[in-house]
Amino acid sequence: MADLIPARFEAHVQRLFSEHAARGSLYDFPVRKIWQPNPRFDTRVRFHGAIAATPVGPAAGPHTQLAQNLVLSWLGGARILELKTVQLNDTLTLPRPCIDAATIGFNVEWSQELRLAQSREEYVRGWTLIHALAQSGLEGLPTDREVLFDLSVGYDLAGVQSAPIKQFIEGLQSAREQIDALRPLLPAHLRDCDIPSRIVDCATISTFHGCPADQISAIAEHLMEAHGLHVVVKLNPTLLGYEQVTHLVNEHLGYGELRIPKAAFDADLQFPDALGIIRHLRDFGAKRGLTVGVKLTNTLVVENHKQFFSDGTMYMSGQPLHVIAMSLLSRLRSSLKDDFPEMPVSFSAGIDKTNFPDAVALGMVPVTVCTDLLRTGGYTRLPAYLRELDARMHAVGAVDVDSFILKARAQGTRAVDKLVARDAPWYSPLKESLATPGSDVRGVALAHGLDEAAFEEIVRRAALLNTTPIVEGARNDPRYKAAQNARPPKKIGKTLALFDCTNCDKCVPVCPNDANFTYALEVAEHAAYTLTRSADAAAVTVEAAEPVRVTDAHQLANYADFCNECGNCDVFCPEDGGPYVLKPRFFGSEAEMDRHPHLDGVVVQGADRAAGRFRGVRYRLDAGVLAADGWRVRLAGAAAPEVLESPAGGGTLATGHGVVMGLLCAAVLAPTAFNPVRAEIEAPAP
Repeated sequence: MADLIPARFEAHVQRLFSEHAARGSLYDFPVRKIWQPNPRFDTRVRFHGAIAATPVGPAAGPHTQLAQNLVLSWLGGARILELKTVQLNDTLTLPRPCIDAATIGFNVEWSQELRLAQSREEYVRGWTLIHALAQSGLEGLPTDREVLFDLSVGYDLAGVQSAPIKQFIEGLQSAREQIDALRPLLPAHLRDCDIPSRIVDCATISTFHGCPADQISAIAEHLMEAHGLHVVVKLNPTLLGYEQVTHLVNEHLGYGELRIPKAAFDADLQFPDALGIIRHLRDFGAKRGLTVGVKLTNTLVVENHKQFFSDGTMYMSGQPLHVIAMSLLSRLRSSLKDDFPEMPVSFSAGIDKTNFPDAVALGMVPVTVCTDLLRTGGYTRLPAYLRELDARMHAVGAVDVDSFILKARAQGTRAVDKLVARDAPWYSPLKESLATPGSDVRGVALAHGLDEAAFEEIVRRAALLNTTPIVEGARNDPRYKAAQNARPPKKIGKTLALFDCTNCDKCVPVCPNDANFTYALEVAEHAAYTLTRSADAAAVTVEAAEPVRVTDAHQLANYADFCNECGNCDVFCPEDGGPYVLKPRFFGSEAEMDRHPHLDGVVVQGADRAAGRFRGVRYRLDAGVLAADGWRVRLAGAAAPEVLESPAGGGTLATGHGVVMGLLCAAVLAPTAFNPVRAEIEAPAP
C-alpha cells in the first residue's frame, strides 16, 4: 500500500497563491467555478449552536484527510466538514484499490491513513489555509468564515479513552500554538489574520459494526464528560432491519446482484437499543449543556461480487443507500416524535445536487456527501448543490433555510395550525407570511411577539411533516433504481501509455487528494539509444532505439505522495491500466521512492536533475549526464550519447529513460506549470 505523505505548509502556500495569480485556479479548481453566496438567499444553518454559511459538506472519508481536501471542499461551498475518522490504531494496512464509484458506490476503505499526529497537523493546516484564504483578498474567493469542522472518532471505547486520542482531541480544541507556528509561512499581509484556535466543538462517533449499545453510549458520555464536546452518533443502515433492507435493495430497487449478509444485522445494534441510547444521551448531554444528534447513515456491508477489490466483503454507498437511510429517518422520527422531536440529524447517503434540497427541507444539518464527489468533476460538483438549493428556495418564495423548510412541501401552514392558537396575535401574520413569496417568516413571527424557541419548534414540526412525502418520493424515484445505475463509465479498448492519451482529464478531479495533474510537453520525437558492452570487450555498441514520442502537448501525471492507490481514477478513465499506475509517477523525495521499490517513478530535484526508477533499475540525471548500473553517459539530443563510463563487467543502458526524466523535469518546473512537484521544490526550505 502506498503511504500518504502530506505536503509541507510552505508548499501549499506557494502553490495556492502563485496558481491563483497565474492561472486563476487553486489546486486545479477554477476560480470561475468557486461557490459564491447568492445575496438573495440566506443558506446559513445552526449546527449544535454554531453557525455555518451552508448546510453542505464532505462526509468523513477520502475528501477530508489532507489539507488540500479541506480547502477544495471549502472552495466548493462546504461549510460543515466532517473530518476523516481517526482511531488509536493508526498503522493499518488497508487493501488497494479501495474505491469503486463506477455505478453506485463501493469501498473497502474505512479509517485514517495517516498517523494521529499527521491527521491533527493536516486538520490544523486545512483550518489555517481556509481562514487565511477567506481574508486574502484574492479575486473570486468567498470571504465568509462561517465554517465548522466536525471531528469523527472511533472505533471502540478503549481507543477513544486512550492518551493519544485525548491528546489529539485537545490539540484541536486549543490549536493556538500550532496555528501560530504556521503564521510566519503565510504571505506577509495574512500573518496577523484572524484564525480561531478552537477548531472542533462536536464529534461524530463511528463504531465497528456489531459494537455493543453500552459501549456506544459510553463513548459518547466520555466525549461529553472529558472533552465537553457535542456528540453525533453515526447509525448503521442495519437498524432498518434485514427484511426491509433486502426488500428495498434487491426487490424494490432491483439490485438483485447485491448479496447482503444477514449476520451483519444480527450482530449489529438493534433498533430498540438505538432508541434507548438516543434518549439516554439526550438527557446526559442536556445536564451538561451539550446537544446530541444522530447521523444517517454508515455504509452497508455487502458481499463482494466484483473483481475490483481483494476483500470478500465491501461497503455500499450511493443511490440505494439513500433510499435505505431516508426510510430509516422516517422510522426514527416516527418513533421519537413525541419525546424527542428536536433530535438533530445529519445525513450522508447518496446525496447529489438533485436530492440535496430535499435533505435540507427535512431539517438535516449537515447534509454531507462522498460518493457523488468521487464522480466526474469531483469537488467542482459541490457548487451545483447550492445553486439547486437557491433555485428551489426561489421556486417556493423562501429567503432562508427556515422558510424553505416551512414552504418546501407546504407543511408550514399545517405546523402553525398544530402549534399556534388561532387567537394568538402572531397566528394570522404567520399564515399570511407563509403565503407571501419572499417574506421573512421569522422576522414577521418575532415582530408579532412569538419567541425564538416557539418559532424553531414550528420549523421542526414542518421538517417532521416533510418527512413522509420526501421519503416516499425517494422510494419511488427511478433515479435510485438499478436500471438507472447499471452503466459504468465507458472504456474504449485502449491501454494507457506513459505519454499521450485521450486527454479527457477525468482523472484529475475524481482524485480526492489532487494527486493527478496536467502538464505540457513539446510535440516532438526524441532520439533514444541502446548502449551495450560485453563483459569480454572494451568497446561499447551504440544502436538507435525506439524514439520517445510525444504526440500531444497536453499530458497527465501522478504525484505519488498524495496517491493512496484508491483506484478511483482508473474507474473513470476511458483507457485501461489506471492513470495512477501507468502515467508518470513523481515522488516527493528519494526516501519515499526507496520505500516503494515496487513502483517506478521520478524524483525531480531541479530543471535537469532527477533520480528515477524504470523497470526496477535506478537512474540519475544531472546536467544532461545519465548514470545507472555503472554507466555514465552525456546525452546529446539527436546525436549518439557520449560514453563517460561503462561497467567493466558489461551491461546495457537504455538512454530513453534519461530522455524521459529530462522531459519531465523541464515540464513540471515550467513557469506555466502548477503542481505539487513544483510547489515542493520552489517553496522556502523548512
